[in-house]
Formats: sequence, structure tokens, C-alpha cells
Amino acid sequence: MNAPLDALAVHAQQAPDKVAVVVDASGGATASTTTFSELNAQVNQLAHGLLAAGARSEERLVWCGPNSLEVITTIHAARKCNLVAVPLSYRFNADEMQYVIDNSDATVVVVDAEQAELVASVRDRLPKLRAVVVFGGAVPAGRDFLAWDDLCAGQSAGEPDVAATSEAGAAMIYTSGTTGKPKGALRTRTDRQIVFALLDSLRLLHESSVHLTTGPLYHSGPLAFASLAHTLGAPVVVLRKFDPVRWIALVKEHRVTNSFSAPTQLKRIVSLPDEELARADMSSMICLIANAAPVPYALKEEIIDKLGDGFLFEVYGSTELGVDTVLPPEDQLRKPGSCGKPYGGIEIRIVKDDGSIASPGEAGELFVRTGLAMDGYHRTEEHLTELADVEWKSVGDVAYVDDEGYVYICDRKKDMIISGGVNIYPAEIEAVLYAHPQILDAAVFGIPDDEWGERVHAIVQPKPGQTIDLDELRAFAEARLARYKQPRAYETRAELPRTDSGKLLKRVLRDEYWRDRDRAV
Repeated sequence: MNAPLDALAVHAQQAPDKVAVVVDASGGATASTTTFSELNAQVNQLAHGLLAAGARSEERLVWCGPNSLEVITTIHAARKCNLVAVPLSYRFNADEMQYVIDNSDATVVVVDAEQAELVASVRDRLPKLRAVVVFGGAVPAGRDFLAWDDLCAGQSAGEPDVAATSEAGAAMIYTSGTTGKPKGALRTRTDRQIVFALLDSLRLLHESSVHLTTGPLYHSGPLAFASLAHTLGAPVVVLRKFDPVRWIALVKEHRVTNSFSAPTQLKRIVSLPDEELARADMSSMICLIANAAPVPYALKEEIIDKLGDGFLFEVYGSTELGVDTVLPPEDQLRKPGSCGKPYGGIEIRIVKDDGSIASPGEAGELFVRTGLAMDGYHRTEEHLTELADVEWKSVGDVAYVDDEGYVYICDRKKDMIISGGVNIYPAEIEAVLYAHPQILDAAVFGIPDDEWGERVHAIVQPKPGQTIDLDELRAFAEARLARYKQPRAYETRAELPRTDSGKLLKRVLRDEYWRDRDRAV
């Protein structure tokens, strides 16, 4: 059987002069424009260099650094070498980096010079490494450290002779660690039919497509949609580090048609001063995907009011199971609280605690059957919850469907509060708090209560330059929530702990209250 054609090589041959990558100069980046022909040649030179440095087919390659041309080149080169690409957060400290590199069994690391010294500081605790390739600056002295330019110098720009086992390339993305140590979600295959059904549902199958990176590429969502852009032969505009003012400018300058964003970044965009928002031109935007955390209805209203209507999509998914539902623009305000419907043959089941299938409107654990599921977690006995049929898997979300088949996520099962024997879903309360005009961020969770077991507690973050009157906030919530759902106490903080992908780290907040009590977190 012939190996599948590499999509990047095909685009380089068919449209050699078409722009593939535009790097914006903001955030300390070096501005550049690279065509598909140039990108493919650079990818091939890196691939040959990695093979010469000892990388072997099906091994793990860790890459680390802010969004850049080199990061995109590395992702493509890993695929062409048949390596499993492992993204690593550039905001990790040295010990966190050492854990992921070692746990993943990586033999090669490709790292931005900004993070290279951190890797160097733990090099002696990484016995499996054969090479550390550094780009964008000084190379630390030490064993196995190589400069990108030296590695690629003199290498062939032709296609590497490596048998591919996956058209899209293999990846192992570490979960965000919201409940403890991150786990590597390994995916060596995908379902082409479902992927193109997703692209069709998101209205991305058109010739004028231009993608803008909003979040860090080491997160599964931004990485997937930037990679899909190149699969389709579309340019990718690279924002090294998110900046809401530059984001608005780049959409206008490059006639961006699509992007993927966490709610945190969207909040920062719509919270810009009116004079900044007045410069926005979103007329080219077709698909702005919101995901990575629940998208409050109040935020959707604000996006539509300030940026425009007709392009906001919400998707539900996970690193482990891919994208499972899509909510199109025309349903954003019609279906408040929903994250959409399954597409492309993906199926869902809502299973109650007694094992029976829930009726419309009844909450239960959400199970998914999809061809986008990961192979499994790496080097751990942990696995996703499964029904009797192992094709049905769950990441632990509680949900219900309405009579039209739209999915509504109540909350993560682990985040549910049980107070006096009653189930309370913090996401519902947070959605109410988000509607308050002074609130930028909110976290609701259960804290110990000797009488009720748990009681509802809320921590809120004000919008820039604003203060929150907690008595007024309490009255605001009381008018909109049943009494048993109302927070018993509120506090304000300058910032809530979130991962770079936008996930709220409730574990960090809960630990302050539960550290000396028995509770699974």
C-alpha cells in the first residue's frame, strides 16, 4: 500500500508561491512571510537534520516555545519523520518541563532559546534524550545541545524517505493538569471523514481561508485548527503571544476568516476601550470558534454586540475525544447554554447514575462514540470511563439534551457540589455571575460545611478599572438563582488561576479550603 501523500508537499507543488505563514512582529517575534514552497523546503531540511541527529521513526519529539515559524516547521517535520509530536508549555518551570519530557519518553527536544536554559538545567535528569535543538537565540553549553541553523545546514530540501503511518501525523498532548499531574493523550490516527464533516460544519471549506493563531499552539484546539489550515492550503497568521489590540489589527490587515479562541481571550477583546473596538473590521470573519472552557451566554451577547453577528461558533470537545458538537452562529442566542449538536456520524448518550439512558431534559454523564478518540493515556493505568461497549467514552462531563438534540453541559462531574444531598452545578451559577457588568471572571465551587457537607462559594475578578460591590452582586444573584444555588459567600481577587488554554484551575482554589479535609479533587 502506498504511503499517503503529504499535504504540505502537495500544496508546495501545486501553489508554490502562495503564502503559508505570516509571522507578526508583536510580542518579540521577528516578522516574516513564508510561501508553501519555502516552508516545505525548510521542513524537509529540519526533518533530515533530526534524522541525522538520531531521531527514529515512531519515537517522541517534544517541542517548546511561543507561536513561531519554527514551531510550525517542527510540527510538520515531526510528521514527515513519523515522530510523535509532543507539545510542551513554554510557561512551565524546569521541573514541570522535566516531568513531561521524561514521562513522554522523548528522545529529541526542539526548543525556543527563551526556554532552552530551563531544559539545560534538568538535562542530567533526562537520560533518554539524544539531542536538544535550539532556535531563535543562544544555545546553552552542554551535552547534545545543537543550533537549529547548524542542524539544517547542508541538509536536503527533498522529501525524507520515511514511511508514514498517519496522514495527519501522530501527537501526544498532555492534559492541562486541572486535577493533578498532566497525562499524555496519545493519538496516532484520525477519521478523515469526520474531520471534513467538521470543516464543513464550521464553513471552513473555501478558497479564501486565512487562519489566525489566537491561543498557544501547544494547546490542542489552537494546534488542531492551525494544522487543519495548512491541510487545506490556507495561510496561517502567527501571533507569538496573544494581544487583543494586535488581534483586531491582524484580522483587518490580513482579512482573516477563521480563528480558535478560549473565552478568556475573547473577554479581553470585547473589554477593550471603545476607541480600540472602533478600529475593528470583522467583515472577513466567517468562523470564530470559542472553546477550551464554557462560553458564558453574556459573553456571546457581548461578542455579537461589539464585533458582529454571523461568525461565532461554539464547539464542545476535549483533548481525548476531539470536537464532538458544533453550535453555529444562528443558534448562539436561540439556544442559550447549549454547545450544539453532534455532526459527521458522532453519537452521544446521556447516562444516569442508575445506568439508564436519560430522556430529554434529564441530566447524566455524557458519553461519546467518535472516530476522533485518542488511542489512550501514555504510561498510566488511567483511562476514560467506558460503557459496556468500549467505543462509548466519557471525560466526566454531566449534560442533558433538549428535544431538538442540542447538548447542554451542566458541569464537570468532579466539579459538582453536593449540598444537603442536592446536586448543584457551578457552571450554571458562574453563567449568572458573568452576566454582571463588572465581572470579568468567576469561579464557583464547594467548600466544607459541617451541616450540609458542602456550601456554595464564589470568587470573582473585576473587569479592568472596575470594582465590585459584593452586596449588590449578592442581590443580583439572588434575583436570578434559586436559593439553594446561591453562593453563601463571595470574595474578589485580582486574577483567577487559569491554564494558558483558558481552563479554570478550581483545584488550586479548592485546595485552600479542603487541604485538611477528605474530598476527591
